[in-house]
Amino acid sequence: MKLLKKQISSKDGSGYISLLPNTPEDLWHTYNLLQIGDHVRCTTLRKVSKESSTGSVTSSKVRMNLTIEITKLEFFKDSLEVRISGPNSAESAHVRMGAFHTLTLELDRQFSIEKECWDRVFLDRIEEACNPEREAEVACVVMSGGLCHVCLVTGSVTVTKARIETNIPKKRTGSSSHGKAIDKFYDAVYRAILTHVPFDKVKVCLVGSPGFQKDDFFKYLLAESVRREDRVFIENKGKFVLCHASSGHKHAIEEFFLDPNIMSRVTETKLSKEIEVLNKFMRLLDTHPEKAYYGYFHVQKANEELAIDSLLISDELFRSPDILTRKKYVELVESVRERGGTVYVFSTMHVSGQQLQQVSGVAAILRYPLPDLDELEEIAAAHEAGIVEEESDDEEMSEEAKKMRAEARMREEMADMGFDT
Repeated sequence: MKLLKKQISSKDGSGYISLLPNTPEDLWHTYNLLQIGDHVRCTTLRKVSKESSTGSVTSSKVRMNLTIEITKLEFFKDSLEVRISGPNSAESAHVRMGAFHTLTLELDRQFSIEKECWDRVFLDRIEEACNPEREAEVACVVMSGGLCHVCLVTGSVTVTKARIETNIPKKRTGSSSHGKAIDKFYDAVYRAILTHVPFDKVKVCLVGSPGFQKDDFFKYLLAESVRREDRVFIENKGKFVLCHASSGHKHAIEEFFLDPNIMSRVTETKLSKEIEVLNKFMRLLDTHPEKAYYGYFHVQKANEELAIDSLLISDELFRSPDILTRKKYVELVESVRERGGTVYVFSTMHVSGQQLQQVSGVAAILRYPLPDLDELEEIAAAHEAGIVEEESDDEEMSEEAKKMRAEARMREEMADMGFDT
């Protein structure tokens, strides 16, 4: 992503930026930058009709610059496209004000985004997207039987580059159909890796399967690369790492990053750091639950106690259409950073982000245990049920009211001890 122009007010955070996306991952960042109510300007094609003096009507497609106010926002995971719709909000020679139009944000096409407030999370997202070191970091190949997925894992998204599915018959005595099907399947996987994996950018290529299929495929790859003189594989064979996977489906990639030996090979990547802190949170949840909180209410209470060491938060929460909901999570992130905590924003395009989403999307690892979890849970349940009553401040209560409350508490305590009151 290239940042072409940035003009944001230091007073209220309003302003606009101009960006040029270069990779499919940039479009994912763009989707996370946009909100309902933002104004987007870019070039587009629109059918324009003209009526001549004789009354004949001619239509033609005209390329123009349009500015629309977003009323609908969509991201397509398969094609990695961002599509926005809304009314025209700027004067145009061809389109009247208020006329609806749909824009598709594409690679290598400049666009501008105008917001009423660019908060800290938005600015961090731009900084991350424009970082020149952000490239494809890990390639993953999972296979089982005749099914294989070839994926690229970057700092924010897991992109499926190829899906290979081949029918492999069972072994039969005197029949060579099984061996031929296996060779055909391996050849398709070989070509998919050669086509879709940029070895000049990836740090490691993980190949996994149940049993010994990964070993057989790797032997095939080495032998074929020498026979075909594919120097890409010959020169980068050291980047291949064989590991166990339970299936050939995409979700099996998660298992790669649970192996400490694999994690040591990808230790410098953004994804590995996120998976490491998520695994640490899950372990603490089992062994020391007083140091692992999740859910906004519990995490916010821990933040008030200055107890948060690491905050784990899903980018899904920042895409909330409710401005107040987004604002409270942005304030939580800023507050944790001001108090010395580390913030990890997880992408829901990764398996790790989807796991975090299952535990409310926000979690925290604490510096020290907070044992009053049961009390917090009761308060949180009361908030959710809407039955929390405001307690009067002691300073505002009369002496008689204070005395009556003290007597009531004493009666409750005596009743708990089994005394008749």
